[in-house]
Amino acid sequence: VGVVERAASVGGTWRDNTYPGVACDVPSHLYGFAAHPNPDWSGVYARGDEIRRYLERVAEAEGIRPLLNTPMLCADWDVDEELWWVRTGGAHPGVIEADALVLACGRLTEPAIPGIPGLESFPGPLFHSARWDHDVELAGLRVGVVGTGASAVQLVPELARIASVTLFQRSPAWIVPRDARPYTTAERAGFAADPGLLADLRAQLYLEGEARFASRSGDQDAAAAARAVALAHLEAQVPDAALRAALTPSYAFGCKRVLLSDDFYPAVASGAVRLEASALAAVEGRTLIAAGGARHEVDALVLATGFTSTQQPYAALVRGENGTLAEHWSRGMTSFASTVVAGFPNLFVLDGPNAALGHNSSVLMLEEQAGYAARALARRDGVLRVDPAAEAGYTAEIDRAAASTPWVAGGCRNWYVDERSGRLTLLWPNTVDAFRERLAATDGSEFLPVPRPSTLPRGAS
Repeated sequence: VGVVERAASVGGTWRDNTYPGVACDVPSHLYGFAAHPNPDWSGVYARGDEIRRYLERVAEAEGIRPLLNTPMLCADWDVDEELWWVRTGGAHPGVIEADALVLACGRLTEPAIPGIPGLESFPGPLFHSARWDHDVELAGLRVGVVGTGASAVQLVPELARIASVTLFQRSPAWIVPRDARPYTTAERAGFAADPGLLADLRAQLYLEGEARFASRSGDQDAAAAARAVALAHLEAQVPDAALRAALTPSYAFGCKRVLLSDDFYPAVASGAVRLEASALAAVEGRTLIAAGGARHEVDALVLATGFTSTQQPYAALVRGENGTLAEHWSRGMTSFASTVVAGFPNLFVLDGPNAALGHNSSVLMLEEQAGYAARALARRDGVLRVDPAAEAGYTAEIDRAAASTPWVAGGCRNWYVDERSGRLTLLWPNTVDAFRERLAATDGSEFLPVPRPSTLPRGAS
């Protein structure tokens, strides 16, 4: 087994995102791997830097030593040799021969830079939240922030402590209490002394996450209850009625990613943050022009504008039997079991089509996908070619399950839905339990039968 990594270290999201306040919005003891419990998480929600250290420790414990600074330039399936040729660059240029190829590239890796007229003319510091420039001193400056998603609600309160912030909000988010707190020394000692405590806590957190699926996916009663919690949270933290109105979403609860924060609303209400309740429409030098017509002068600009999610950047690099993944996914990502793709033999995509979650820990999905891939490879007797009918059937299941959910029909624009087809291509539209059952039920029939050479004597019929 060989692993190549384009960056200088492992860590993925938690290596790349180092903006002020970066942290996980999944409880820490549910975000780690089941086989690697960590009794020493600092609090209910882990900071980005400690998650990175955790991943580095897991890699070391498992003996995983990737070729670092080694991007995959392309991967091509050789029909005659029935193997993958993976061309690499960077520190280890060359070609790797592989019987099977696992793409564990993540889904939120490439920053989405909005096409705003004049953006390139901005004369001050300008960077994306996922590429934070720590050499820039923002204290005392007028800082524009574009976006009010998951990254923005974490970094804006931190910026508001040192700078004057103008926040451009295309559409407000549903935000519920985070209820974050540190674990005490006694709690962490207890976790270390009794692994059963951690197992019980993980099981409890898992059930709480599964219970959230109802409110995120459109159950009317559950959504109404969750919406009431969010509105009460907003009212308690933002006294000004006009500001509250500007921060109140008009779309269905769950349509966009539901955010967790205890300090975003207080920061916006404090006066240190000026809320511009419309998108950034144009840039003229240091002047930011809002869609609503207002003009704002800033010294620095931070783009908290998310990532390219529905069109994965690696897809154009991978060529199977009939073209590239990008071509196969030209109407949106498809797969069987959210992991294998017709026309791409012996290929497994982790965290790819319909493998993300809006209610629970994505690590749980990754573990199930990894288990499925291991089982498929263990029983492999020849090339694993996905039956196109199996992929089409799985895709139809996804589409039927997604059709009435807020993600598709909730009246918002989100990063879960492919803009080319209107299909839900990022989220799994069901519970983790249902995903586990779906993958456990697979028996290999999703793969085409392996042709066998004839054993008849030459000339026989």
